[in-house]
Amino acid sequence: MVGLLQRSWWVIVLRGLSAIVLALLIMLWPGRTLLVLIVLFGIYTLVDGFLTLISAARHKSPGRERRWLVFEGLMGVIAGILTLVIPDISAQFILILLAIWAITTGVAEIRSAVHLRREIDGEWLLGLGGVVSVLFGLLLLVSGGDPLVVVVLLSGYALIFGVLLLALAVRLRWAARTNSSATNPMP
Repeated sequence: MVGLLQRSWWVIVLRGLSAIVLALLIMLWPGRTLLVLIVLFGIYTLVDGFLTLISAARHKSPGRERRWLVFEGLMGVIAGILTLVIPDISAQFILILLAIWAITTGVAEIRSAVHLRREIDGEWLLGLGGVVSVLFGLLLLVSGGDPLVVVVLLSGYALIFGVLLLALAVRLRWAARTNSSATNPMP
């Protein structure tokens, strides 16, 4: 799993940057309707799902970790597609769908972080990202669809999660370089 994450550090960077872009769009368009913001979040979940599936495709072994990545990626793709394809369903249903996506993604990230504990420093960033995702999902469920609350939740989640992913990617890239120089010392 560590090897996969180290090889896919750039995918994690893209996921983090897309989350930060989402946060900035929400903050720069505070007067937009709730539906527009939810559609933006749907685009984000679709992109994030595809990037996670790319990570899963790069995973060489067909083990449990790959299945979790595929599950996480498919949840993002499904949530994104449903949000974008069925825009006339209620905003409350879309919020529930996105909350379920956030909770399942968070559980997958926490699970991955637990498995990484023995293998890499910085796994806590992935675990914290998972906790943030689960909390975001739970808060969405109890928000009642209040537009102001949803805007704050969406932008706050996207910004925090994006920063955590970027920090994790930097740690993974550094660990990959350290491992590479340790196994291939200069003559």
